[in-house]
Amino acid sequence: QLQLVESGGGLVQPGGSLRLSCAASGFILDNYAIGWFRQAPGKEREGVSCISSSGLSTNYAHFVKGRFTISRDNAKSTVYLQMNNLKPEDTAVYYCAKARGPALAIDDYEFDIWGQGTQVTVSS
Repeated sequence: QLQLVESGGGLVQPGGSLRLSCAASGFILDNYAIGWFRQAPGKEREGVSCISSSGLSTNYAHFVKGRFTISRDNAKSTVYLQMNNLKPEDTAVYYCAKARGPALAIDDYEFDIWGQGTQVTVSS
């Protein structure tokens, strides 16, 4: 069964940090780019970051650039999202998704397997 499972979400104060993990099973993670998305209540889902299959290329949404870092450990079939200097507006359910190929992807239709999401809440 092809599956992605996110973990690492939680409640954190503004300025704090969290590291999200996305564990893959049922397919060879090395062959695919992986993206992180988020959806806040009442808002559309938006792309946060993506990493190519090799890990050599990454992209970030403007609103997280300089604060979030995406990385991957193909040996562990896991992709990470390190989130620093978190803000209340980062509160959302965060999802990871598998791209259809190895290159960076941006739009939802370029991803074909999605995790169930992990809640991130930034509040004092």
